[in-house]
Amino acid sequence: MALSSGPHSGQWLRTYQPVAAPRLRLVCFPHAGGSASFFRTWPRHLPADWEVSAVCYPGRETRMAEPGITSMAELAGRIADVLEPQMTSRTVFFGHSMGASVAHEVTGLLAGRGVVGPAALLVSGRAAPHRLRHLGSGDGGLTDEELLARVGELGGPGADLLHDPEMRDLFLPPIRADYRLIEAYVDEPKAPVVDIPVVAYFGSDDPDPAPDAVRAWAELTSAGCAARAFPGGHFYLSPHEAELVGDIRERLVALG
Repeated sequence: MALSSGPHSGQWLRTYQPVAAPRLRLVCFPHAGGSASFFRTWPRHLPADWEVSAVCYPGRETRMAEPGITSMAELAGRIADVLEPQMTSRTVFFGHSMGASVAHEVTGLLAGRGVVGPAALLVSGRAAPHRLRHLGSGDGGLTDEELLARVGELGGPGADLLHDPEMRDLFLPPIRADYRLIEAYVDEPKAPVVDIPVVAYFGSDDPDPAPDAVRAWAELTSAGCAARAFPGGHFYLSPHEAELVGDIRERLVALG
């Protein structure tokens, strides 16, 4: 059964190339301002019996009319509610940037509920929870222009669209909501140490987070942590998609 067929999951999850009885499910959590479609091409790099689903946060794509969620506890809790009844097959979480924190929090919530969680946690472009720092982009921080400039500097997909006033007005609300969530989360309690393997990926030219802050994810697991850098900045994974997903495939096969 594809993940997207679970209770209320059609709203929260997009499944690309559904598999009737997947041998493994990879659930992906997008970056701040990002959408589920960022992962739509990942299945082409994976075995045919693996299924890729991506979380669709409110305020984007088919949920554009909904207000964004500015609380990590609320966002992670609602995602955990959707995933909880569907964690019956071997599942792995991958999160990029803000998505890494969301994936980690969902992992902690599932464990706290006594639910079988993901077999591994893959994080990308994100400092370990205890190494996060304020960016000054919350309610009293960056202006809209400053926030859009920061997003543009990261060079993520669709960043060029922010130069169009109409598109900017469309995409700014979810970006602002996500950055408010990120800022507030820095000072909030974090999920406990996990007991599953963690793999931390990052761009070698990404100035924030620093490599040592990414490698610090090793302090958040009792089951071992590996780290790998790819050439590029914060969105290294776009030009290196095939190589990254190939690395993920090899690591998960090795885990058995």
